[in-house]
Amino acid sequence: MIEIFEKIINTFEFQAIIRLLLGVILTGIIGYEREAWKKPAGMRTHILVGESAVLIMLCGIFLTEKTGGADPTRIPAQLLSGIGFIGAGTILRDGFHVKGLTTAASLLAVTGIGLLVGAGAYIIAIIATLFVYIILSYTYVVSDSAEKYSEFDFKIYTDCIHENLKQIEENFIKEEILLKSIKTEKDFIEVKGKISDSINKNKLITNIMQIEDIKEIVEE
Repeated sequence: MIEIFEKIINTFEFQAIIRLLLGVILTGIIGYEREAWKKPAGMRTHILVGESAVLIMLCGIFLTEKTGGADPTRIPAQLLSGIGFIGAGTILRDGFHVKGLTTAASLLAVTGIGLLVGAGAYIIAIIATLFVYIILSYTYVVSDSAEKYSEFDFKIYTDCIHENLKQIEENFIKEEILLKSIKTEKDFIEVKGKISDSINKNKLITNIMQIEDIKEIVEE
């Protein structure tokens, strides 16, 4: 019974399932972080890119085992060239401002993580995921001090929560303000994020107050 179980574990198919599941978990962690910041490519996109990388790596390994001499790196090499098209789709240019570069870089990172998982380098893939997540989540502490950003927490009171939610979010996005979270409560909308010192906060509040049914804005 144990021998049969060991044979099943060592089959290519079983190993492929493990790698695909691990790929979903690791790349999903990076995607979740990007989605929390409402970036163009969220959790689903990152998981799909990462899973594609795992599948392509598995395909290369499978062909090598079948042919007994094929180079397993040839197919993944083409993936790294093609991932640039997806990354380019997340980069937006607005005048002199360019947005989406970090998200494009994170897609390249999950591609690498997927290839590592597909190749069976689990420990390296897990460590790489940890590094990428830390870089995306915490390096803003350093960059914010250089770019002079400050955190804000607004409670926007309104009688029409769901009707005003989209308009409020559009106002923040229009000013290129980094949003951490938007929560709806019984009688107010709580918005948390980071705002550059170059942006006039009073003007922003005035613009939001002009939205119909907005009664009051309280800064925590």
